[in-house]
Amino acid sequence: MKLFSTKQVYKADQITTKKQGIAGEELMERASLQLFNWMHLRMQGAPVKIHLFCGIGNNGGDGIALARHLLEHGYTIAVYVVNYSEKRSKDFLINLDRLKERKCWPNFMNLGDELPEIDKDDIIVDGIFGIGLNRTPDVWVAKIIQHLNTSEAFILSIDIPSGLFADQGPKDFETIIKSNFVLSFQTPKLVFFLPETGPFINQWEVLDIGLDAEYLMTTETDFELIGKNEVLALYKPREKYGHKGTYGHTMIVGGSYGKIGAVCLASKAALHAGSGLVTSFVPKIGYSILQTALPEIMVLTDTEEDSLTNIKFDIKPTVIGIGVGMGADAKTVAAFTDFLNRNKQPLVIDADALNILSKCPELLFKIPEDTILTPHPKELERLIGAWKDDFDKLIKVKDFSKKYNCIVVIKGANTIIVHHDKGFVNTTGNPGMATAGSGDVLTGIIAGLRAQGYSALNAAIFGVYLHGKAGDIAIEKTGYQSLTASCIIDNLGSAYLDMFYVPEQSQPEVENAN
Repeated sequence: MKLFSTKQVYKADQITTKKQGIAGEELMERASLQLFNWMHLRMQGAPVKIHLFCGIGNNGGDGIALARHLLEHGYTIAVYVVNYSEKRSKDFLINLDRLKERKCWPNFMNLGDELPEIDKDDIIVDGIFGIGLNRTPDVWVAKIIQHLNTSEAFILSIDIPSGLFADQGPKDFETIIKSNFVLSFQTPKLVFFLPETGPFINQWEVLDIGLDAEYLMTTETDFELIGKNEVLALYKPREKYGHKGTYGHTMIVGGSYGKIGAVCLASKAALHAGSGLVTSFVPKIGYSILQTALPEIMVLTDTEEDSLTNIKFDIKPTVIGIGVGMGADAKTVAAFTDFLNRNKQPLVIDADALNILSKCPELLFKIPEDTILTPHPKELERLIGAWKDDFDKLIKVKDFSKKYNCIVVIKGANTIIVHHDKGFVNTTGNPGMATAGSGDVLTGIIAGLRAQGYSALNAAIFGVYLHGKAGDIAIEKTGYQSLTASCIIDNLGSAYLDMFYVPEQSQPEVENAN
């Protein structure tokens, strides 16, 4: 699913009204009907008071039009217009007149006005600001937002939580609505999935308002949302006459005294991801551990007992995952440097190998084209430097990716894969995966997919999705707190199978508000 920028959404609106021969208020009516139908389906005329807080732009116009439909269907409503500007959109004024014609008179809220009482069992519809907001709300408007946030009432936001910028980081977190649910028109917004701003959106759903299909299909976006449909298109089915050589040879390089477990996890994950062969390269201390723990893999060792000092081998693996549990002492840094100078194979780089690269940035010019880097937030900061907000971070990662011709997997609640100017936002995963070894498993999965012939970008996208989906399936049995990295591996098979499962759905009829 494409994630459109604010400018692209506005252009889609313009093209839609022109090609479909409709006025702006007709598109607003279409949006408000979708909002009403969504609410009416779930509420069925429930005797609850609905407070609609509307701005004076098009987002407020959506809220005013929604109020009319709710009123006509017998809901108890109170409508407030947050009068933050003398300018009013044309379509807002049209819908305001329509509401007044039905003898519903909004309360116009101005600087100094008393804030309305809201019961915790009421519902708030937030339509104060839309995606066009580009400055922090005035202090008196911010107080209204804070009043709504502390009311304990359920908050439903139209398109985007008010106070949140669609295409830039917030300047004041106290001026943003904390939404229980966001109904986003046509597409979700990138800001829903970033660490700083994601907490303001508890749940979201997309409402199709019939924007021009050709424009939506042909327009390139900087970011895409990755779900089941997207990864299913990447999936490579097994060949009937394939053999283990058909599906590649993954090598996992890493480990040090006390950290051989990281290699165990990555190697096992590569096997479960489907790699035909897996070899682990570890210090001598890891030989017995790996041969005992994973009889399906092969093991090669360094000459040193406790750490990697000489990363050399006679085989030619399809892909090498390097860095898990590796350590970063002087001898290991020298060995890693020598390895990069000689290596020609595709790489997946994680953990201590990333930390070495951040301390020795000249080595970044040694990595092969389309190398996949999988940093967690602190590792990423060491690589690209500090950022002022999540949008600035994405700009820096894009620049980094282009400079070193690599793919960066920004690990987080919604992991984002960046390749040059393009980003892919993952939708699977859960808080239980914030556990030791989870990153090692991801490295193994991505390397295992790369070994099977997936392109570097597709291996990263698919690998992140499978990793998160396996974690989602696992928590059904473990809960968040008890999820371990091994549980993620154990559920990779179920994650694969889930791609082909289509649940039966019966869609209830919805009364149209016309």
